[in-house]
Amino acid sequence: MKPNTAYLSIGSNLGNRSENIKKCISHISAISIIKATSSIIETEPFKVSIKQDNFLNLVVKIEYLKDHFELLKDINVIESKLGRIRSSVRNEPRIIDIDIIFFNNLIFSNDNLEIPHPRFKERLFVLHPLSEISPNFIDPITKKTIKFLLDEAKNSSD
Repeated sequence: MKPNTAYLSIGSNLGNRSENIKKCISHISAISIIKATSSIIETEPFKVSIKQDNFLNLVVKIEYLKDHFELLKDINVIESKLGRIRSSVRNEPRIIDIDIIFFNNLIFSNDNLEIPHPRFKERLFVLHPLSEISPNFIDPITKKTIKFLLDEAKNSSD
């Protein structure tokens, strides 16, 4: 069976953020093969109404043997193990947040999962690290490279 390539965005802004990310990567490496890891960047919370600390963010490229539904389940288990408690409050502070940005070249949407991640193109905290490890990856929806999307996002945020 050919492994699937996925890109995951990881963020933490509660507790020991560096340790949270280190533990998260360890858990991800138990369910997949990590092919690349970006630098960790510190960013201010994006479009939030709740006062909160800055995030540490990075992107990892993985090879994963199961489908995207199983990856979402595995991610939810990892987040729970690390102490994430989900509530109805949107964009609240969190110990760990893992988002699937891409899964191969899949375009998929249901009530629980949307791939590519619907807001990745407007998030410099995803585009910067993603461009660091895979600048020439092509977004299956826009057909543009990550590097191009990053340049586009930078220009629109000036």
